Amino acid sequence: MAVDSGPVTPGQVSFLLGVIPVIVAWIYSEWLEYKKSSSHSKVHSDNNLVELESETIKEDERTVLMEGGLTKSLSAKLHSPSIKTNLIRFVMMDDSFLLENRQLLRAMAEFGGILFYFYLCDRTNFFADSTKSYNRDLFLFLYVLLIITSAMTSFKKHNDKSGFSGKSILYLNRHQTEEWKGYMQVLFLMYHYFAATEMYNAIRVFIAAYVWMTGFGNFSYYYIRKDFSVARFAQMMWRLNFFVAFCCIVLNNDYMLYYICPMHTLFTLMVYGALGIGHTYNEKRSVMALKIFMCFFVVILIWEIPGVFEILWSPLTFLLGYSDPAKPDLPRLHEWHFRSGLDRYIWIIGMIFAYFHPNVEKWLEKLEEAESKRRRAIKTFIVTLSVIAGYSWYEYIYTLDKVSYNKLHPYTSWIPITVYICLRNFSQQLRNFSLTLFAWLGKITLETYISQFHIWLRSNVPNGQPKWLLCFIPDYPMLNFMLTTAVYVLISYRLFELTNTLKSAFIPTRDDRKLFYNFVAGSAISVCLYFTSFILLQVLQ
Repeated sequence: MAVDSGPVTPGQVSFLLGVIPVIVAWIYSEWLEYKKSSSHSKVHSDNNLVELESETIKEDERTVLMEGGLTKSLSAKLHSPSIKTNLIRFVMMDDSFLLENRQLLRAMAEFGGILFYFYLCDRTNFFADSTKSYNRDLFLFLYVLLIITSAMTSFKKHNDKSGFSGKSILYLNRHQTEEWKGYMQVLFLMYHYFAATEMYNAIRVFIAAYVWMTGFGNFSYYYIRKDFSVARFAQMMWRLNFFVAFCCIVLNNDYMLYYICPMHTLFTLMVYGALGIGHTYNEKRSVMALKIFMCFFVVILIWEIPGVFEILWSPLTFLLGYSDPAKPDLPRLHEWHFRSGLDRYIWIIGMIFAYFHPNVEKWLEKLEEAESKRRRAIKTFIVTLSVIAGYSWYEYIYTLDKVSYNKLHPYTSWIPITVYICLRNFSQQLRNFSLTLFAWLGKITLETYISQFHIWLRSNVPNGQPKWLLCFIPDYPMLNFMLTTAVYVLISYRLFELTNTLKSAFIPTRDDRKLFYNFVAGSAISVCLYFTSFILLQVLQ
């Protein structure tokens, strides 16, 4: 299909004006490092001296130094240069500055290079595209094969202890939830790649489970850690939106094209607000019950009462609006209303699960220590009840057509999620084991979700849905699937690492003043680049 990259935007030009100097500075810093290493090799017979010295630096010291943008010495923690000084040294291509920040420049340059690759794959004719095709037998074969391979190569027993009782209960532990995300993400991605429309209702459940985890994970963190600091909030927002923001700029897409990101951002903010307001009273059950009740009340008010949603969100249409080229007549907020409304309650259910998590762990501990006959009877009852509930949901709700199912989904998505949790955790043996391959995939779900649009699939047009496949090897669909998937997963993992590396560099964990200065400096640089780009485009036109 012909590619329509759309007109060049000030945002795209801003990105080029910002990333080109970074790439040049990084290349120059690598050359300086090469010169430095060469000169040292002539003078010193031991080339590993610097490496051995650097390994003695403590990890926390390295973190603080990185946050300051320096790697000089321990004394630099107390006298780190200002942002203005660092910017001047960068513009002047100061040798010592470039050497000190070589790793950071490399990360920024690599991130920019990956985004250029995104544009190359999805907005140019450099690579071909191919059409999607679905075969149920092949679809299930590939998924089951991956599960079998994972079970044979990454089956692992964990010996983690409960944070509440100190025993190996591991109810809804981190390994398990990451594995769960991995299972779902693989099916979610395959659904898009093969256009497996018959899986639509299952995908809705998977997305609900992701939102459930947003409520569960954020509630657990804020309730236990009581960390409502600006730094923690900034880290969460960076994790959810840093990568997608650059994709929107470089590829000229609306934020809502990647609807998972605004959804998780919204529900993260709601959990943060629910626990952050009056957080000193969170230990009181009556207060927590009131907060959960108010969460339900707010959701009912916004999504159930006609007109309220439009009044609340219309001022943010510039951010949450979406114009689908294939459906130009739909209102700009239609996609946001539809996506956020489908999972409007499930994040609260996740909060409730997190609140009662210690109680369930204690109950499981007592159950495991109970007399064997009683233990088997209770577990058999739980499994039987779960199977009956799951089958009933499948028979009377899941098998409905797409439109009918969507009407019931907000009120019923908690059923399959609860059934899965019960079946996955009914025995100590099941809780102790996980498939680490799926857990690894579960850690990079955000990156694989966003990247699929541009380097695995193709839309060929701004704001377009990815209706085509990226094609490296024409006429060999399975070989092409293998190659594009390998490149796609590798890049997604690198993006996960780069996002965390840049977060460590620009989001200080213990210095709110530096965080504020970094925010102001970043905003000022972005505005300057944008206006320069805007004027440049006007002149060229």
